[in-house]
Amino acid sequence: MPVESHVASFAELGARTFHDLLRLRIDVFVVEQNCPYPELDGRDVEPGTRHLWLTRDGVVVAYLRILADPDGVARIGRVVVAPAARGAGLAGRLMTEALAVVGAGPCVLDAQTHLVDFYAGHGFAASGPGYVEDGIPHTPMRRKGRPPA
Repeated sequence: MPVESHVASFAELGARTFHDLLRLRIDVFVVEQNCPYPELDGRDVEPGTRHLWLTRDGVVVAYLRILADPDGVARIGRVVVAPAARGAGLAGRLMTEALAVVGAGPCVLDAQTHLVDFYAGHGFAASGPGYVEDGIPHTPMRRKGRPPA
């Protein structure tokens, strides 16, 4: 079963696709991690947001979004892999593809602290003190931009 990669702005997403992306996010972040919070934060629809996801046999198995923060820095968030698809390297593939979309510029994310080493493997380093959000420890991280070649 090959895994297919997709990237789109909100305007390019079909209603069914957006439903499936949200379903995965809610199933993991709200239900599995028991964090009742407003998953729809308004940022999905911003013109600079890019949604990246992986499908297997048409089913969404992994997702993240790239936001354009007001300071011009790219922000990766909502990184999620479906429980049944974990352990197959999909998060790493998704991050590699996201960083190709981001390009050489700086990029930030707020990692669940137990995943700091995973993100460090993609060039990120802790950039501030840890904090707790919705009962889960997080660490802000940053990948410095690379100078143009």
